Amino acid sequence: MPTPSDTSLAPTAPAAQSTPQAFVLTIQQGAAARLLLSYVAALPLVGADAQLLATVIAIRATRGRAGNTSGQDLGALRLTDPQGALAALTAMGWQFARDPLTGDTETRVAVTVPNLAENLPVSKTAGLRVSGWTTRTLAAEPVKKTSPAARLAALFLAAHSSNDRCGMVPDEMPAHCRQALPELLSTGFIADLADDRYQLEGSAGHLSGMHPRSHDDAVLVRRRWEVWKDGVSPALRRHAEAVEHCPLCALPLERVAQAFLQPALPLQTPHRVRAAYGEWKDTQPDRGPRAAEFAAAWRAAHGHGPSIAQLCSGLGWPPQPRELRAFIIKRLVANEWLTHTFPVPWTLRPGTAGQPGGTPAAACSTATR
Repeated sequence: MPTPSDTSLAPTAPAAQSTPQAFVLTIQQGAAARLLLSYVAALPLVGADAQLLATVIAIRATRGRAGNTSGQDLGALRLTDPQGALAALTAMGWQFARDPLTGDTETRVAVTVPNLAENLPVSKTAGLRVSGWTTRTLAAEPVKKTSPAARLAALFLAAHSSNDRCGMVPDEMPAHCRQALPELLSTGFIADLADDRYQLEGSAGHLSGMHPRSHDDAVLVRRRWEVWKDGVSPALRRHAEAVEHCPLCALPLERVAQAFLQPALPLQTPHRVRAAYGEWKDTQPDRGPRAAEFAAAWRAAHGHGPSIAQLCSGLGWPPQPRELRAFIIKRLVANEWLTHTFPVPWTLRPGTAGQPGGTPAAACSTATR
């Protein structure tokens, strides 16, 4: 495939289409949601108020991030006894920077949760996604005005239901949540309940956390993918289909579609990543030429450029964290060893310095000085 220009690959927004609601959680994120609920169910807490508050705080504190809450958060949770819930978590060793119910109720208060990383090994990305799923489930119309026990039960039921909205009530769900199931049935969150089997109402199906990639789900992904391709430029479509049908990459359609459909968000580069890059680059003096050579060979063989992960894996560069890999590529682009058509994925290719006889920008600047 000819090397695309920035203009030829400029994304074009397709016309608005009406599509079924996509699942909030992926399979892996659904597993993280169930792990969170198992962790909370095992805590020495009595009552839905404290358990519901622990659920919201714990998922915000995964992977070293500071957990937090505020008086407004507590109000939104509609707890029967918010002060009692705070006291229960404090007695368990959770440390609040101050009482969120007194003084400024808008500013969030940091919460330290001891031994959380060992007991709740959830990645930062999954934690953020599960936190959003928790908020959406608790705010769902049939759930938001129910009792704390019913709302906690809604989280358990959503997390343990499949893409057909069916599930089995988990054994670890607290007894007071089981007693609240008729409440969810009456509000319409549950469409059917028999013994320990249940089915969510259709409007709650997108909250399911245990869905396999069924035929129906594959059809939905392909439909969105085809709609997107119909609305972009011919050059961008050719590039996307080169990746989609690449026999060497053999990537799942869902992965390719997600990379093109989701907007590219700029990654932050914290100081620890810059420090790690400084140490890493000293061990890779030929990183620029190697990257340019690899990208050129990949493009010749595949008909499209490598992704960041494919380039770094192919060169044996750091497998993690993701931020470090992204910063490595950022520096190679800045020094003109590589170039790409941002934000289109799989467009990495040799830059000016990576061409025969090319000179990196950093070297040119040094020579000029």
